[in-house]
Amino acid sequence: MSEHTREAMEYDVVIVGAGPAGLSAAIRLKQLDAELNVVVLEKGSEVGAHILSGAVLDPCGLDALIPDWKEKGAPLNVPVKDDNFYMLGEAGQIRIPNWPMPPLMNNHGNYIVSMGNVCRWMAEQAEELGVEIFPGMACSEIVYGDNGEVKGVVAGEFGKNSDGTPGPGYEPGMELHGKYVFLSEGVRGSLAKEVIDKYDLSKGKEPQKFGLGMKEIWEIDPAKHKEGSVTHTMGWPLGSNAGGGSFIYHLDNNQVYVGFVVHLNYENPHLYPYMEFQRFKHHPMVAELLRGGKRVAYGARAISEGGYQSMPKMVAPGVALLGCSVGMVNVPRIKGNHNAMLSGKAAAEAAYAAIQDGRASDELTAYETEVREGAIGTDLKKVRNVKPLWSQRGLLASLTVGGFDMWTNTLGFSLLGTMGHGKTDAEATGEAKNFKPIDYPKPDGKLSFDRLTNVSFAATNHEESQPAHLKLKDPSIPVSVNLPKYGGPSARYCPAGVYEFVKDEKGDDKFVINFQNCVHCKTCDIKDPSQNINWTVPQGGDGPNYPNM
Repeated sequence: MSEHTREAMEYDVVIVGAGPAGLSAAIRLKQLDAELNVVVLEKGSEVGAHILSGAVLDPCGLDALIPDWKEKGAPLNVPVKDDNFYMLGEAGQIRIPNWPMPPLMNNHGNYIVSMGNVCRWMAEQAEELGVEIFPGMACSEIVYGDNGEVKGVVAGEFGKNSDGTPGPGYEPGMELHGKYVFLSEGVRGSLAKEVIDKYDLSKGKEPQKFGLGMKEIWEIDPAKHKEGSVTHTMGWPLGSNAGGGSFIYHLDNNQVYVGFVVHLNYENPHLYPYMEFQRFKHHPMVAELLRGGKRVAYGARAISEGGYQSMPKMVAPGVALLGCSVGMVNVPRIKGNHNAMLSGKAAAEAAYAAIQDGRASDELTAYETEVREGAIGTDLKKVRNVKPLWSQRGLLASLTVGGFDMWTNTLGFSLLGTMGHGKTDAEATGEAKNFKPIDYPKPDGKLSFDRLTNVSFAATNHEESQPAHLKLKDPSIPVSVNLPKYGGPSARYCPAGVYEFVKDEKGDDKFVINFQNCVHCKTCDIKDPSQNINWTVPQGGDGPNYPNM
C-alpha cells in the first residue's frame, strides 16, 4: 500500500458539499476573517450540477448573509405574484382560498429560482472572498483523529476497478484536515449518515421522515405562461395511497417547473411514485397548461420532512451537520433553502469564535443552540405537527387540525404539544399480499414519459468500470426477501430505473443494479424495507448534470 500513501492538506474549516448550506458557511467564515483557510469539496462536475429544488426561495437567509445580493446580481429574478392552492379530483379541482391559511404560508416577497443557479452565483461570491472550491471531488471517507474526533475527509479517489482494487490509473485521493469539518451533503449524505451512527446523534429524537421529489422543466406556449405564478395541489392521483402533492412554478423565458412529491412513508409496496407523477400531468388543469410544450429537463431528489422533532444532535467532536444533513425543511411551506443558508451562517460563526479562542476539533455547541433557539428553530417549531398529523390521520386532518395548530403556534402555544412520527419510512412499507397492485396507464410520449427516456434528460453519467456505489449489505436479500415479501419495491420506488428483477437463463430471479442511471436521490437508502442498500459516493464528477434545476 506504500505506493498509494495519501498526501494531507491542512485547513481551518473543511466543508463537504457546495449547496446553499455549505456555501453560506464558506462565505460567512471569510466575511469574519479573510485569513481563514476554507475549502469546499463538491462531488458534482460543477457547482449546481447536483442541486435540485422546487424552488420558491424565502430570501431571509440571503438577506442575513449578503444584504446587498440584489446589487451583486443574485439570480432572484422572478418575484412570486400569485399563490394558488388546489385540491384535485380525477376530472376537476377545487381552489382552496388563501385567507384561512396562517401568515407563514404566504409567498409574498419570495422568488421563484433555480437553486442550481443560486448556488453557482454563491460560489462566485465565495471565490471572490478567497474560498477554495473543488468540484468533481467526492468525499468518500471520514478521517478520525486519535481521540475519535473527526479530523478530516478523503477526497478525490479515482480509478478503482469494478472489484474495488486500484486500477492502472488509480489516484488514492487526498486527506483534507480541518480544525472543524462541516457536512453539508444534502439529504441522507453518506458521511453524515456515518457520523450520526458513530456518535449516536439521533438518540432521543424522532426518526427522520422523507419525501421523494421529482421535477421536470417545461417550455410552454407563451400564451399560457404567467411569470411569477405559484400553484400547489394535493389529492389526485395519490388519493389514500400516499401523502404528497405537486408544485407548478412559472419562471421566466416561458419556462415552468412541474414537480411532484410523494411522502416515502407509504404502505402499499406496489405504489410507483414516478408513474404517479406522470399520471398527474394528465389532469385536465395540468394537461391544458403543458399541451404543445416540451419537457427540457428531469431530475429527482429526496426531501427531509421530519422537521423539528427529527433533527439529530448537530455536532460531535470536530464536526457539524448543516442544512438538509440535519433536516430543516418546513413541510407546509415546502421550503428549506433559507434555513440551510441560516445554518451555514450559524456554523461559520460558531467555528470562527472557537478558532479565535484557540480551540479545534471539539463540539460547536454554540451552533446547535443557535439552530434550535434562533430563527430556524422558530420556523420549524410552528409547523412541527403538520407532518405527523398527515402521516397518522390523513390529508384532511393535516389541513384542518394542522392548520389550526399552525395558527395557535403563531400565538405561541400548541394544544397538541409535539407529536411523534413513529416508524421510519422503511418500516412503514407493508407486505405485498395485503395490497392491491396499481394499474398505471402507459406514458403517451407527449405529456408523460417512460422512466429511462426521462432519465436521459438528467444527463447523468457514471464511469462504468468503477465499483457500483450502491452497495448491498447482503446480496441475497433482494431476491430472497424483498421480492416475495414486498413485491420487489426497488423496481418502482427508484425514479431513475436503477433496480430491476430479471430472469436468468434458468428462469430464476436475478437482481440487477444499473448504477449508471443513478441521479443521487437516495430514495433506495431510505425506503428499502430491509435497509439493505447503502448509498455511497461514486467517483467525483459522476452523477446528474442539472443545468438550472
